[in-house]
Amino acid sequence: MMPDLGKYADAVLSAYGVSILLLVGIVVLTLIRGRRIRAEMNAVDRKGRSDG
Repeated sequence: MMPDLGKYADAVLSAYGVSILLLVGIVVLTLIRGRRIRAEMNAVDRKGRSDG
């Protein structure tokens, strides 16, 4: 059930598409960065335990 957007349909739908792609990109980059940082923290923790 989509409202009638008239002559602005292309602009509105493309803006929605770009916004959704950007949000998905931000989520993916956040997840990748979180995994990398978690791995670095685990490595530092392991090194600290072996030194201690």
